[in-house]
Amino acid sequence: MIRDTRPDRGDRYDVVIVGGGPAGLSAALMLGRARRSVLVIDAGEPRNAPSAHLHGFLSRDGAPPGELLEKGRREVAHYGAEVHAGRVRSAVRDGGLFAVSDDSGRTVRARRLLVTSGFTDELPDVPGLGPRWGRDVLHCPYCHGWEVRDQPIGVLATGPMGVHQALLFRQWTDRLTLLPHTGPHPTDEESERLAARGITVVPGEVTGLEIADDRLTGVRLRTGEPVPLQALTVAPRAVPRAAFLDSLGLSPTPHPSGLGSYLATDPTGRTAVPGVWAAGNVADLTANVLASAASGSAAAGAINADLVAEDTRRAVRAHRAPFSAATEARVHEPVAGDRRHGL
Repeated sequence: MIRDTRPDRGDRYDVVIVGGGPAGLSAALMLGRARRSVLVIDAGEPRNAPSAHLHGFLSRDGAPPGELLEKGRREVAHYGAEVHAGRVRSAVRDGGLFAVSDDSGRTVRARRLLVTSGFTDELPDVPGLGPRWGRDVLHCPYCHGWEVRDQPIGVLATGPMGVHQALLFRQWTDRLTLLPHTGPHPTDEESERLAARGITVVPGEVTGLEIADDRLTGVRLRTGEPVPLQALTVAPRAVPRAAFLDSLGLSPTPHPSGLGSYLATDPTGRTAVPGVWAAGNVADLTANVLASAASGSAAAGAINADLVAEDTRRAVRAHRAPFSAATEARVHEPVAGDRRHGL
Protein backbone atom coordinates (compact mmCIF):
# COMPACT_ATOMS: atom_id res chain seq x y z
CA MET A 1 0.00 0.00 0.00
CA ILE A 2 1.32 3.46 -0.93
CA ARG A 3 1.80 5.66 2.11
CA ASP A 4 0.05 9.03 1.71
CA THR A 5 2.53 11.73 2.71
CA ARG A 6 0.46 14.78 1.79
CA PRO A 7 -0.69 15.99 5.23
CA ASP A 8 1.56 18.37 7.16
CA ARG A 9 3.89 19.18 4.27
CA GLY A 10 4.94 22.48 5.84
CA ASP A 11 5.90 24.98 3.19
CA ARG A 12 6.78 22.51 0.41
CA TYR A 13 4.37 21.16 -2.20
CA ASP A 14 4.53 19.22 -5.41
CA VAL A 15 2.51 21.94 -7.16
CA VAL A 16 1.50 25.48 -6.30
CA ILE A 17 -1.42 26.78 -8.35
CA VAL A 18 -1.84 30.54 -8.64
CA GLY A 19 -5.54 31.24 -9.09
CA GLY A 20 -8.58 29.38 -7.81
CA GLY A 21 -11.04 29.74 -10.69
CA PRO A 22 -12.37 26.91 -12.87
CA ALA A 23 -8.93 26.20 -14.38
CA GLY A 24 -7.06 26.23 -11.08
CA LEU A 25 -9.59 24.15 -9.17
CA SER A 26 -9.92 21.61 -11.99
CA ALA A 27 -6.14 21.21 -11.95
CA ALA A 28 -6.13 20.88 -8.15
CA LEU A 29 -8.82 18.20 -8.37
CA MET A 30 -6.83 16.13 -10.86
CA LEU A 31 -3.55 16.52 -9.00
CA GLY A 32 -5.15 15.76 -5.64
CA ARG A 33 -6.59 12.57 -7.06
CA ALA A 34 -3.09 11.78 -8.32
CA ARG A 35 -1.93 11.96 -4.67
CA ARG A 36 0.11 15.10 -5.21
CA SER A 37 0.51 17.75 -2.53
CA VAL A 38 -1.17 20.86 -3.90
CA LEU A 39 -1.62 24.43 -2.73
CA VAL A 40 -3.99 26.83 -4.50
CA ILE A 41 -3.41 30.51 -3.77
CA ASP A 42 -6.47 32.50 -4.80
CA ALA A 43 -6.92 36.29 -4.81
CA GLY A 44 -10.71 35.93 -4.92
CA GLU A 45 -11.20 37.94 -8.11
CA PRO A 46 -12.87 35.64 -10.67
CA ARG A 47 -13.33 37.30 -14.02
CA ASN A 48 -17.02 36.41 -14.20
CA ALA A 49 -17.86 37.71 -10.71
CA PRO A 50 -20.05 40.57 -12.09
CA SER A 51 -22.25 38.06 -13.93
CA ALA A 52 -25.29 36.61 -12.20
CA HIS A 53 -25.03 33.29 -14.02
CA LEU A 54 -22.59 31.25 -16.06
CA HIS A 55 -23.60 29.63 -19.33
CA GLY A 56 -22.37 27.04 -21.79
CA PHE A 57 -21.19 24.67 -19.03
CA LEU A 58 -22.97 21.35 -19.52
CA SER A 59 -25.00 20.42 -16.39
CA ARG A 60 -24.16 23.80 -14.80
CA ASP A 61 -25.83 26.19 -17.26
CA GLY A 62 -27.42 29.11 -15.39
CA ALA A 63 -25.59 28.44 -12.12
CA PRO A 64 -24.17 31.39 -10.17
CA PRO A 65 -20.39 31.60 -10.71
CA GLY A 66 -19.73 31.58 -6.97
CA GLU A 67 -21.65 28.34 -6.53
CA LEU A 68 -19.38 26.52 -8.97
CA LEU A 69 -16.27 27.72 -7.15
CA GLU A 70 -17.66 26.85 -3.72
CA LYS A 71 -18.42 23.30 -4.81
CA GLY A 72 -15.02 23.07 -6.46
CA ARG A 73 -13.19 24.08 -3.30
CA ARG A 74 -15.04 21.40 -1.32
CA GLU A 75 -14.19 18.77 -3.90
CA VAL A 76 -10.47 19.55 -4.01
CA ALA A 77 -10.30 19.61 -0.21
CA HIS A 78 -11.67 16.06 -0.19
CA TYR A 79 -8.49 14.95 -1.98
CA GLY A 80 -6.14 16.83 0.31
CA ALA A 81 -5.49 19.93 -1.82
CA GLU A 82 -5.30 23.20 0.10
CA VAL A 83 -6.87 26.49 -0.96
CA HIS A 84 -5.55 29.65 0.67
CA ALA A 85 -6.74 33.21 0.18
CA GLY A 86 -3.99 35.56 -0.95
CA ARG A 87 -2.36 37.38 -3.81
CA VAL A 88 0.95 36.06 -5.13
CA ARG A 89 3.58 38.79 -5.22
CA SER A 90 6.64 36.94 -6.45
CA ALA A 91 7.89 33.62 -7.77
CA VAL A 92 11.63 32.89 -7.96
CA ARG A 93 13.93 29.93 -8.41
CA ASP A 94 15.19 28.39 -5.19
CA GLY A 95 17.56 25.63 -6.14
CA GLY A 96 15.46 23.03 -7.90
CA LEU A 97 12.21 24.50 -6.54
CA PHE A 98 10.07 27.61 -6.96
CA ALA A 99 9.72 29.96 -3.99
CA VAL A 100 6.28 31.58 -4.14
CA SER A 101 5.42 34.49 -1.83
CA ASP A 102 2.03 36.07 -1.24
CA ASP A 103 0.87 39.37 0.22
CA SER A 104 0.71 37.92 3.75
CA GLY A 105 4.49 37.44 3.73
CA ARG A 106 4.20 33.66 3.56
CA THR A 107 6.61 31.84 1.24
CA VAL A 108 6.06 28.29 0.06
CA ARG A 109 8.12 26.09 -2.24
CA ALA A 110 6.97 23.93 -5.09
CA ARG A 111 8.42 21.52 -7.59
CA ARG A 112 6.07 22.84 -10.29
CA LEU A 113 4.11 26.06 -10.77
CA LEU A 114 0.74 26.34 -12.53
CA VAL A 115 -0.54 29.82 -13.36
CA THR A 116 -4.33 30.11 -13.68
CA SER A 117 -4.67 33.69 -12.47
CA GLY A 118 -6.69 34.89 -15.45
CA PHE A 119 -6.67 38.47 -16.61
CA THR A 120 -8.22 41.84 -15.91
CA ASP A 121 -10.70 43.27 -18.42
CA GLU A 122 -9.72 46.85 -19.27
CA LEU A 123 -12.90 48.51 -20.49
CA PRO A 124 -13.01 51.36 -23.01
CA ASP A 125 -12.75 54.81 -21.47
CA VAL A 126 -16.45 55.59 -21.46
CA PRO A 127 -18.07 56.78 -18.20
CA GLY A 128 -20.55 54.34 -16.72
CA LEU A 129 -19.36 51.11 -18.35
CA GLY A 130 -17.79 49.60 -15.22
CA PRO A 131 -20.89 49.46 -12.97
CA ARG A 132 -22.91 47.76 -15.71
CA TRP A 133 -20.22 45.27 -16.74
CA GLY A 134 -21.70 41.76 -16.82
CA ARG A 135 -25.27 43.11 -16.67
CA ASP A 136 -26.22 44.94 -19.85
CA VAL A 137 -22.68 45.87 -20.88
CA LEU A 138 -21.38 42.60 -22.31
CA HIS A 139 -18.64 41.10 -24.43
CA CYS A 140 -19.32 37.45 -25.27
CA PRO A 141 -22.35 36.42 -27.37
CA TYR A 142 -22.01 32.80 -26.28
CA CYS A 143 -22.07 33.83 -22.61
CA HIS A 144 -24.76 36.53 -22.79
CA GLY A 145 -26.32 36.56 -26.26
CA TRP A 146 -29.33 34.42 -25.40
CA GLU A 147 -30.30 36.73 -22.53
CA VAL A 148 -30.41 39.80 -24.83
CA ARG A 149 -31.78 38.07 -27.92
CA ASP A 150 -34.05 40.13 -30.18
CA GLN A 151 -33.27 43.32 -28.24
CA PRO A 152 -31.70 46.46 -29.74
CA ILE A 153 -27.96 45.88 -29.17
CA GLY A 154 -25.06 48.22 -29.80
CA VAL A 155 -21.50 47.18 -30.54
CA LEU A 156 -18.96 49.69 -29.23
CA ALA A 157 -15.92 49.35 -31.49
CA THR A 158 -12.53 50.32 -30.12
CA GLY A 159 -10.28 48.42 -32.52
CA PRO A 160 -10.12 46.25 -35.62
CA MET A 161 -12.40 43.54 -34.19
CA GLY A 162 -15.48 45.76 -34.06
CA VAL A 163 -16.94 44.65 -37.39
CA HIS A 164 -16.32 40.99 -36.56
CA GLN A 165 -18.08 41.41 -33.22
CA ALA A 166 -21.06 43.10 -34.88
CA LEU A 167 -21.44 40.33 -37.45
CA LEU A 168 -21.19 37.76 -34.67
CA PHE A 169 -23.89 39.36 -32.50
CA ARG A 170 -26.16 39.57 -35.54
CA GLN A 171 -26.88 35.90 -34.86
CA TRP A 172 -28.83 36.92 -31.74
CA THR A 173 -30.75 39.97 -32.99
CA ASP A 174 -31.66 41.81 -36.17
CA ARG A 175 -31.76 45.11 -34.27
CA LEU A 176 -28.05 45.76 -34.22
CA THR A 177 -26.06 49.01 -34.32
CA LEU A 178 -22.32 49.32 -34.82
CA LEU A 179 -20.82 52.32 -33.04
CA PRO A 180 -17.33 52.88 -34.53
CA HIS A 181 -16.57 55.23 -31.60
CA THR A 182 -12.78 55.70 -31.57
CA GLY A 183 -12.06 52.63 -33.65
CA PRO A 184 -11.46 52.60 -37.38
CA HIS A 185 -14.47 53.27 -39.59
CA PRO A 186 -15.54 50.21 -41.60
CA THR A 187 -13.90 49.81 -45.00
CA ASP A 188 -16.04 49.71 -48.12
CA GLU A 189 -15.94 45.93 -48.10
CA GLU A 190 -16.88 45.77 -44.42
CA SER A 191 -19.66 48.31 -44.95
CA GLU A 192 -21.11 46.12 -47.66
CA ARG A 193 -21.13 43.11 -45.35
CA LEU A 194 -22.74 45.10 -42.56
CA ALA A 195 -25.41 46.48 -44.88
CA ALA A 196 -26.15 43.01 -46.25
CA ARG A 197 -26.86 41.84 -42.72
CA GLY A 198 -29.00 44.85 -41.89
CA ILE A 199 -26.56 46.29 -39.33
CA THR A 200 -26.81 50.05 -38.84
CA VAL A 201 -23.59 52.06 -38.50
CA VAL A 202 -23.79 55.22 -36.36
CA PRO A 203 -20.53 57.22 -36.43
CA GLY A 204 -19.41 59.46 -33.61
CA GLU A 205 -17.67 59.13 -30.28
CA VAL A 206 -19.72 57.67 -27.43
CA THR A 207 -19.37 59.81 -24.30
CA GLY A 208 -21.77 58.15 -21.87
CA LEU A 209 -24.66 55.81 -21.17
CA GLU A 210 -28.35 56.52 -20.86
CA ILE A 211 -29.84 54.83 -17.78
CA ALA A 212 -33.44 54.69 -16.53
CA ASP A 213 -34.66 52.67 -13.53
CA ASP A 214 -31.24 50.99 -13.33
CA ARG A 215 -31.52 49.73 -16.89
CA LEU A 216 -29.53 50.68 -19.95
CA THR A 217 -31.69 52.58 -22.43
CA GLY A 218 -29.00 53.78 -24.82
CA VAL A 219 -25.74 55.62 -25.32
CA ARG A 220 -25.00 59.30 -25.84
CA LEU A 221 -22.74 60.64 -28.58
CA ARG A 222 -20.47 63.64 -28.25
CA THR A 223 -22.95 65.57 -30.38
CA GLY A 224 -25.55 64.96 -27.67
CA GLU A 225 -27.50 62.59 -29.90
CA PRO A 226 -28.90 59.55 -28.04
CA VAL A 227 -28.85 56.09 -29.60
CA PRO A 228 -31.56 53.85 -28.06
CA LEU A 229 -30.25 50.44 -26.96
CA GLN A 230 -31.00 47.81 -24.35
CA ALA A 231 -27.57 46.14 -24.35
CA LEU A 232 -24.08 47.26 -25.29
CA THR A 233 -21.23 44.98 -26.24
CA VAL A 234 -17.59 45.96 -25.93
CA ALA A 235 -14.23 44.34 -26.58
CA PRO A 236 -12.19 44.83 -23.40
CA ARG A 237 -8.42 44.62 -23.42
CA ALA A 238 -7.05 41.58 -21.62
CA VAL A 239 -4.28 42.30 -19.11
CA PRO A 240 -2.86 39.06 -17.61
CA ARG A 241 -2.47 38.91 -13.85
CA ALA A 242 1.08 37.69 -14.22
CA ALA A 243 3.46 40.43 -13.05
CA PHE A 244 4.83 38.03 -10.41
CA LEU A 245 6.39 35.98 -13.23
CA ASP A 246 8.78 38.74 -14.30
CA SER A 247 11.54 37.40 -12.05
CA LEU A 248 11.31 34.05 -13.85
CA GLY A 249 11.74 35.72 -17.23
CA LEU A 250 8.19 34.93 -18.31
CA SER A 251 6.29 37.80 -19.91
CA PRO A 252 2.90 37.97 -21.67
CA THR A 253 2.79 37.83 -25.46
CA PRO A 254 0.65 40.34 -27.44
CA HIS A 255 -2.37 38.61 -28.96
CA PRO A 256 -2.69 38.79 -32.78
CA SER A 257 -6.24 40.17 -32.41
CA GLY A 258 -4.95 43.26 -30.62
CA LEU A 259 -7.28 42.47 -27.71
CA GLY A 260 -4.55 42.17 -25.11
CA SER A 261 -1.85 39.73 -24.04
CA TYR A 262 -1.58 36.13 -22.88
CA LEU A 263 0.97 33.59 -21.63
CA ALA A 264 2.11 31.51 -24.57
CA THR A 265 2.07 27.73 -23.97
CA ASP A 266 2.21 24.46 -25.84
CA PRO A 267 -1.01 22.36 -26.10
CA THR A 268 -0.45 20.93 -22.60
CA GLY A 269 -0.07 24.35 -20.99
CA ARG A 270 3.72 24.21 -20.67
CA THR A 271 5.36 27.64 -20.94
CA ALA A 272 8.85 28.49 -22.18
CA VAL A 273 10.10 28.43 -18.57
CA PRO A 274 10.87 24.87 -17.38
CA GLY A 275 8.55 23.81 -14.58
CA VAL A 276 5.92 26.50 -15.23
CA TRP A 277 2.54 25.79 -16.81
CA ALA A 278 -0.41 28.09 -17.52
CA ALA A 279 -4.10 27.38 -18.11
CA GLY A 280 -7.43 29.16 -18.40
CA ASN A 281 -7.91 32.72 -19.61
CA VAL A 282 -4.35 33.74 -18.80
CA ALA A 283 -3.28 31.44 -21.63
CA ASP A 284 -6.38 31.65 -23.86
CA LEU A 285 -8.27 34.95 -24.15
CA THR A 286 -11.31 33.25 -25.69
CA ALA A 287 -11.75 30.40 -23.19
CA ASN A 288 -15.12 30.26 -21.47
CA VAL A 289 -15.68 28.60 -18.08
CA LEU A 290 -15.92 25.10 -19.52
CA ALA A 291 -12.85 25.50 -21.74
CA SER A 292 -10.89 26.99 -18.82
CA ALA A 293 -11.78 24.03 -16.61
CA ALA A 294 -10.75 21.62 -19.36
CA SER A 295 -7.40 23.34 -19.87
CA GLY A 296 -6.69 23.16 -16.13
CA SER A 297 -7.41 19.45 -16.15
CA ALA A 298 -5.15 18.90 -19.16
CA ALA A 299 -2.31 20.90 -17.61
CA ALA A 300 -2.62 18.87 -14.41
CA GLY A 301 -2.19 15.64 -16.34
CA ALA A 302 0.91 16.99 -18.05
CA ILE A 303 2.37 18.25 -14.77
CA ASN A 304 1.80 14.93 -13.03
CA ALA A 305 3.44 13.07 -15.92
CA ASP A 306 6.42 15.42 -15.67
CA LEU A 307 6.69 14.78 -11.93
CA VAL A 308 6.41 11.03 -12.47
CA ALA A 309 9.33 11.21 -14.89
CA GLU A 310 11.38 13.17 -12.35
CA ASP A 311 10.44 10.79 -9.51
CA THR A 312 11.49 7.85 -11.68
CA ARG A 313 14.87 9.39 -12.52
CA ARG A 314 15.52 9.95 -8.83
CA ALA A 315 14.47 6.40 -7.98
CA VAL A 316 16.80 4.98 -10.62
CA ARG A 317 19.74 6.97 -9.26
CA ALA A 318 18.94 5.83 -5.72
CA HIS A 319 18.57 2.24 -6.91
CA ARG A 320 21.94 2.34 -8.63
CA ALA A 321 23.80 3.97 -5.74
CA PRO A 322 24.14 0.89 -3.44
CA PHE A 323 25.32 -1.26 -6.34
CA SER A 324 27.83 1.37 -7.39
CA ALA A 325 29.14 1.59 -3.84
CA ALA A 326 29.40 -2.19 -3.56
CA THR A 327 31.20 -2.44 -6.91
CA GLU A 328 33.64 0.28 -5.87
CA ALA A 329 34.34 -1.56 -2.62
CA ARG A 330 35.04 -4.83 -4.42
CA VAL A 331 37.48 -3.14 -6.78
CA HIS A 332 39.58 -1.95 -3.86
CA GLU A 333 39.15 -5.00 -1.64
CA PRO A 334 42.45 -6.88 -1.02
CA VAL A 335 42.55 -10.36 -2.51
CA ALA A 336 44.16 -13.19 -0.52
CA GLY A 337 47.62 -14.02 -1.86
CA ASP A 338 47.81 -10.91 -3.95
CA ARG A 339 51.46 -9.78 -3.71
CA ARG A 340 50.53 -6.29 -4.85
CA HIS A 341 49.09 -5.79 -1.39
CA GLY A 342 51.98 -7.46 0.30
CA LEU A 343 49.88 -10.40 1.34
